[in-house]
Amino acid sequence: MSQLATRRCRPPAKGATKLDRAQITRLEREVQDWVVDEERLTRRFEFVDFTAAMRFVDAMAGVAEAEQHHPDFTVHYRVVDVVIWTHTLGGLSENDFILAAKLDQIA
Repeated sequence: MSQLATRRCRPPAKGATKLDRAQITRLEREVQDWVVDEERLTRRFEFVDFTAAMRFVDAMAGVAEAEQHHPDFTVHYRVVDVVIWTHTLGGLSENDFILAAKLDQIA
């Protein structure tokens, strides 16, 4: 389990900036199933059927609301594509990696 999954998302501090490449490289080692794509984290989750995919979406909504950090996602029958980034920073923050690690736990 990634240590990131034990942490909590926090609102970016005033004046915070998105992560640089070195910071992203360090953090992406902890969420290896995720891909950094144009300053966003993406991952495809595949399930046995639509019902299992929707159970994941429901659990993901609970985690996102608890963390106050909300991903974008699309459901394609038994597949859920998830995209995470920090909108206010226009790129990635540590919160994105924390949320990704938490979603890995519930998948």
